[in-house]
Amino acid sequence: MGIKKFIKKAKHTLGLTDCGAEGKKKALKKLLKRLNERKINIKKTLETSLALEKRKELKEELEIVSHQIKKGKKILRELYS
Repeated sequence: MGIKKFIKKAKHTLGLTDCGAEGKKKALKKLLKRLNERKINIKKTLETSLALEKRKELKEELEIVSHQIKKGKKILRELYS
């Protein structure tokens, strides 16, 4: 997955607006920060959630967010290289 495609997909997932003329690194750092916040919120919700179906959905969402964070960090390392 390319950098632009990842950023576009993550923006869509988080419901963010267009960042404008910001650099790729800055935009990617901002997305990673939002993804980490989302991950923390999902974990907190999982601790309090009782419904089995809701827990399953939250676990799937947590896996997706974690995967996107890993991809984002990898791309960020490539940009700094």
